[in-house]
Amino acid sequence: MLATYAFIGIFALAAMSFPLLPLILAFFLRPKRPTPVKQSTYECGLEAIGDMHIQFKVQYYLYALAFVIFDIEVVFLYPWAVAFKKMGVYGFTVAAIFLLMLFAGLVYEWRKGALEWV
Repeated sequence: MLATYAFIGIFALAAMSFPLLPLILAFFLRPKRPTPVKQSTYECGLEAIGDMHIQFKVQYYLYALAFVIFDIEVVFLYPWAVAFKKMGVYGFTVAAIFLLMLFAGLVYEWRKGALEWV
């Protein structure tokens, strides 16, 4: 039994080392000669004009999150629609509960005013 967990531990360690090792190596092996040109803000090859710290409206992010949520809804509902006849009443009930939860989230966003462009 311990051998099974050891295999999972080694696999998890290897999976974590692949993204972390290059980041750590890049931090220590990077060139350390900052100049004002290197530290200036670069935007599409043009000189930056004005303050670079511009505040965005939170509503843009809320719209993006709502889009992602409903886009993922379609990804989850497509296999359900393909196998609708095989799943029977149980599949219909599960999909209906899923859609009701998403609809409740949409109503909540609507009531909070997150979908208003003011």
